[in-house]
Amino acid sequence: MRELLSIYLKGVFMGIAEGVPGVSGGTIALITGIYERLVGAIAAFDPRVVTDLPRAYDSEARGRIVSMLREMDVVFLAVLLAGMISAIVAVTGAILSVKESNPAVLYGFFFGLIAASAVALWTEVRLDTNAERAAAVVGFVAAFLLAGVSSATSVPHSPVVLFLAGGFAVTAMVLPGVSGAFLLLLFGQYNFMSNALHDFIDEAIAVLRGGSLDSLVGPAVAVTSFCAGAAVGVLTFARVVEWALSNYREVTLTFLVALMVGALRLPAAEVVTAEGAWPVARVAAVALATLAGGAAVLLVDYYTDDLDYVEDEHTDPTPAPRND
Repeated sequence: MRELLSIYLKGVFMGIAEGVPGVSGGTIALITGIYERLVGAIAAFDPRVVTDLPRAYDSEARGRIVSMLREMDVVFLAVLLAGMISAIVAVTGAILSVKESNPAVLYGFFFGLIAASAVALWTEVRLDTNAERAAAVVGFVAAFLLAGVSSATSVPHSPVVLFLAGGFAVTAMVLPGVSGAFLLLLFGQYNFMSNALHDFIDEAIAVLRGGSLDSLVGPAVAVTSFCAGAAVGVLTFARVVEWALSNYREVTLTFLVALMVGALRLPAAEVVTAEGAWPVARVAAVALATLAGGAAVLLVDYYTDDLDYVEDEHTDPTPAPRND
């Protein structure tokens, strides 16, 4: 129970990180000493086992399913996920409250988080080759343009878009330094998904108390689409990210840092266009929030020492062959 409680609390800290743009849950996994265990558990998933599920009555098929679940350390993953979800619900609720009362302060804080994340990763940037320079330009331009669209709130929230957003955002769990919430903010889905999550919880509670199911359908579709994308992303796209970091580490990290720098357009635009007067007190509050966001990331980076973006050399992410 003590070990499970420890894993749950580490999940809580990861969830807090994932709930705010700028800090990566993968970074927290590194700090708390579970990064390699997490990556190994995810990499142990063998998609071929899906063909065994309809034949679970067969002892050999059932044995392969059980063996894979053990390799995936499924209890560890379940407890960690429970901690993350509970923290994400709490953090996004607080963020929504601040957004209603003072959005300029909130986006100032986000600006500090993202800018400091780019600074913390700057030592990983290389501009020595044409590929690295191209990655920097493409990453910056893509994020800058996408941030402009996002700040104009014209990005659709269809199930397909939410599915893709969930797939990309969840890669932050296996990629220290890049925040899932940052990616959602960049894709224009952060505020929508935060509201959808809390609406889903509120409506589900109302249904349990005898309310109508009609009002639950919209939030349920959004949350389900996002979670489905996250599930597919963590089991598939996460492998692509690992492969890119293992084979093209400098190019990949240069692209990611350029992505962060270009995305600063979004929180900056939100601060500049915030409604209301700008007395000295409000300017000071936004400045302090920006500094606080930056300090939080730099403090986390200080305690991570040197981030390791690839798996331990003794860890083989390739699933073991099956004796069919």
